[in-house]
Formats: sequence, structure tokens, C-alpha cells
Amino acid sequence: MKTLLLALATTTALAGAAAAEGIKEFNIGILGGENAQDRLTSTECLRTKTEALLGVPVKVFTPADYDGVIQGLLGGTLDFAWLGASAYAKVWLTNPDAVEVKLTKQNVDGSTGYYSIGFARAESGIKSMDDAKGKTFAFADPNSASGYLIPGAELKEKYGALEAYFGEVKMSGGHEQSIVGVAKGDFDAAVAWADGLGNWEDGFTSGAFRKASDSGLVDMNDIVEIWRSRLIPEGPMVLRSALPADVKDKVTAMLDTMWADDPACAYNVGAGEAKDFVPVQHEDYLGIIAARKLQQGS
Repeated sequence: MKTLLLALATTTALAGAAAAEGIKEFNIGILGGENAQDRLTSTECLRTKTEALLGVPVKVFTPADYDGVIQGLLGGTLDFAWLGASAYAKVWLTNPDAVEVKLTKQNVDGSTGYYSIGFARAESGIKSMDDAKGKTFAFADPNSASGYLIPGAELKEKYGALEAYFGEVKMSGGHEQSIVGVAKGDFDAAVAWADGLGNWEDGFTSGAFRKASDSGLVDMNDIVEIWRSRLIPEGPMVLRSALPADVKDKVTAMLDTMWADDPACAYNVGAGEAKDFVPVQHEDYLGIIAARKLQQGS
């Protein structure tokens, strides 16, 4: 028995060493949308789990905007990120071989999508996007599907040139900034992402409103929903293609079972309640890629 245990321990140690030989470190990129410290805090469990799994130092990077993560993946300085659908489209359109699509978030109802939610202060009297005409409106980030690409396209289709429809159009820098900005009166209305499930007063079940509500940054009773986009495909978790195959397999397997193995960490990573992280494919984002190409050509 002792000989068997020793053999198993030796095999495990050798397996860990083999993984460490392939890479010397592992870097995680977290999209903008909330302040850097909150992003570091909410993903610390992911960092420590990945470090224990791979046996190499793991660092989390929190660029100020989405493009920082995009360029990190393209340049090979980042190894993993959970991208929004539009951010993934930009990566793929720039270099289709840079990353591999692995998993996405499955909502509590089994769906794998989310919405761009338009909102305003409850006391503003703005109850619909029609009421927001001539007002100051905020999008989150040029590389955000729910924070710009999809709502921008849908609103333009209905109202025409947005700079002419709204009094002023701004980029807040992220979903959290949009939510806080509306709550404080810096913007009259804005959009942010949510699964659209659960109760408004809780910030829905998952998404930017849920994170802002959980953090105490906003009382959801102080803001109201005024618009909702069509369903947007949930963004993919991606790994740098050039990583060793065993590293990609280990990280994917850890995330695939996280909701069963460590639901508290999964809650932080998933921005709220969810059912699971499930496999997804590049083909699931062809519509978003087409929309992104159309936007770039306009």
C-alpha cells in the first residue's frame, strides 16, 4: 500500500512539474466595467485556484478598458479572459488564431444569453427611450456588445443618428460607471448588461446591476428600466491558442465544474447566480462578428 501511495504521489508531482515546464506563469485578464480593486477581489478565488492547479504564478490584470484585455490576448501577454461577444469578435477579426473559445455562462433558466438594459433615475420622469430624447446618454465601452454594439445598432435603427437623437452621447468607461453615473445624475440614461431574470430590486439574477447592487454602489429602487435589447449571445471564456494543450484542458475542466465544486467562487466569476459554465463554439458568435464588421465598415 505504501509503495502504491508513493507511486501515486510521484506521478502527481511529475504531472504538475510537466505542466510547469510548459509555462512559467499564467495571466488572467478581466474586462473593465467595475473598479480595478473590485475586479481583483471578485476574481481572487479564480487566481488562487488556477495557481494551485497549474503550479505556476498566476496574475490578474485589470486594464482600464476592454481594449486592454483584447490587446493582451492578441499580443500573447494574457492567457485567459471572459470576453463579451463584441470583444471576442474584435479579437477574432484581428487574428482568428489568437484564442480558442471554451465555455460560457448558462443562466439559471438554462439560456446562454443576456440583454442590454436601458435605464434612468426613477425620479427623472424618463420611463422609455422615447422620453430620453434630447438627454445625456451613456454607453459603456466601444468594445462592449451590450454596452455599445447591440444597443447602438438597435437604437440607431429606430431613432436614426444617436448624436442627433440624444442631447449628448458619452462613453462612461464601463458598465459600473454607467450605473453609478446615472444614479448620481452624471448621465440621464444609459445601458448596462443583465440576464434579465429574477427581480429588478436585486439587480436581476446576474450581470452588471447585480454586481453593483451586491457591492452597495446602487439602490435598484433609485433607477428604472426604460428599454431592453434583443437577446445577445453570452460572451465566451477564451484561452490563448499557443498555450500547451494540457494547460488549456486543466483550466477548462476547472471552470466546467466550478459551480459544483465551489459555487461561491463561481458566483464571483459569473457576476451573480447562474446554472453552470457550459461549452460554446466560435459559430455561436457569427452574428455578432457580422454586426461588428458592419459597424467597422460604417
